[in-house]
Amino acid sequence: MAPDTSVHTFHIPVMGLSFTIDSPIRVAHYGISSVVSIVDDELIEKMNAFYSKKFCLPYQEITKKIHDYRAERIKSYLDMMDHVVKEKFQAFKRELSESRPALERFLGMLPNQSDFKKSLQELLENGSELKHGIKNFLEKHFTPGAIDVNIMTKVDRENYDKKEALSIDFNDAHAALRGFANSKLQSSIVFSAGMNPRLYSYLESFNCFFPDTEGKLEKKITLKVSDYRSALIQGNFLAKKGLWVSEYRIESGLNCGGHAFATEGFLLGPILEEFRTKRKELIQTSHELMAKALEQKGLPVPSHPLALKITAQGGVGTAEEHDFLLHHYRMDSVGWGSPFLLVPEATSVDNDTRLLLAKAEEKDLYLSHISPLGVPFNTIRGTSNEQLKQHRITVGRPGSSCPKKYLALDRELDKKGICTASLKYQSYKLESLESRKHELTAMAYEQAKFDITEKACLCVGLANASYLENSITVKGEAQGVVICPGPNMAYFNREVSLQDMLRHIYGYDSVMDFPNRPNLFVKEIRLYIDYLKKEIALHHSTATSAQFKKWTTFQKNLLSGIDYYEKLFLPIPFKFGIDKNLWSHIRNEIKNIGQKHLN
Repeated sequence: MAPDTSVHTFHIPVMGLSFTIDSPIRVAHYGISSVVSIVDDELIEKMNAFYSKKFCLPYQEITKKIHDYRAERIKSYLDMMDHVVKEKFQAFKRELSESRPALERFLGMLPNQSDFKKSLQELLENGSELKHGIKNFLEKHFTPGAIDVNIMTKVDRENYDKKEALSIDFNDAHAALRGFANSKLQSSIVFSAGMNPRLYSYLESFNCFFPDTEGKLEKKITLKVSDYRSALIQGNFLAKKGLWVSEYRIESGLNCGGHAFATEGFLLGPILEEFRTKRKELIQTSHELMAKALEQKGLPVPSHPLALKITAQGGVGTAEEHDFLLHHYRMDSVGWGSPFLLVPEATSVDNDTRLLLAKAEEKDLYLSHISPLGVPFNTIRGTSNEQLKQHRITVGRPGSSCPKKYLALDRELDKKGICTASLKYQSYKLESLESRKHELTAMAYEQAKFDITEKACLCVGLANASYLENSITVKGEAQGVVICPGPNMAYFNREVSLQDMLRHIYGYDSVMDFPNRPNLFVKEIRLYIDYLKKEIALHHSTATSAQFKKWTTFQKNLLSGIDYYEKLFLPIPFKFGIDKNLWSHIRNEIKNIGQKHLN
């Protein structure tokens, strides 16, 4: 793998199943790294056919009759994408060396503090032998953005051949991992949603994840984590197998898109602070464990720790916030997700859904329980999926036909697993509820009914945007589009070009029309306060002493976070426009929750 020569200080995280499914094809030639979900092999196969036709590449359909079809589909798509990105990158480099306007536009999309940009500007200003000088410089210093892939570790369903269970290697996540491992990509696999020991252990089956004699990695491992403790546990688990984690990607527990894994009141700032102060410890511990494991395996042992990135994402919306994460917390990159849903050049979103996003206000973005995984899920009101789901409920046919079954993980009704958003599951649960209706109040009955039917078919809903955008016909029951922006989406209200979004990130211009937008730290605090209030309101009457203890700990951690921010911003009270009295107001609000409910 080439050394890290990224010209950008941000990356585009994975979004849903389809929204970044082809982002590398769209933006990698600009040096922008992005992450592709490799959960949905059916979507991947259709996108492979679509792009193979678009770029006049050979294509052979991989049907479900083919052995290991899931891994083979993923491998084929990733190989195609690798080929297309390399071709587009070579063409872009030629354009930059031959066209002064193209080069000037590109320079306007790069961070000012970039040595890469400064060197290009010097060559441009020099003027002599422009084409030759630019070409040689780009060959040495410019690389395409990474084509990273994501696996949500919880999506690891056991698969069957008729009624016979297949080996663990054919579980959904295992097969996806195999597809990436066997592909031509030299990039990272991003694991999200927590630790899956069986899946992590499967990494040992592929030499590409181990360092070679020069200490280089063909394929890298990235872990999306919520705090330092999680990084240490997961990193050490892998290090004991001789595997190196090349990046820890820290995401806000609530101020993010998609599935939200709330911490126990731990806030992003203090979490990043711990990574900053313990970074060397994390590296050294992992290196020692990895070196010992590699020696026992008889594999090459690097003499020095391998490179480690620490990055952050979740709710970032301004150049000031971006720079603060880079410089104060020493992040290696900052993830920008939801705002890119309004950039057609970067993400795959159908026109109607993009318009819905642009019009969204704070009240329209909410933390739902529509995910069949039982994990809170950030989404937006008014999606086509929501409308179709409500229509089926109204006509007495709730739930989905469940054609893909990636989230068919509940084993209450079927040992093979069933999805809680399916027609079969919801029908059974509603019949059971009806038999107990006389035992419940009218309010309790309606709430129980809503809890059952709220679940949405994410497998189809999160994939449909790509089909709609590219006019790809899909058979089966209409599910509409589910989309999963974070709360930060409320502050971006129009479609923008890629160039304008990059200039916004780097502080040249702004595409945001919300002068009173709360900064990412304050917004996250508000989300956690609301989360605690709702949890107490929902469960206070039936809460156990253990639950009260958990809420009290949550409250204490929030108060600790407020103390941290107050000290952090005391020398720079003007930072992010924070009023000096803000922290005391928030502190009192949190304390009032305790006085009212927890004492």
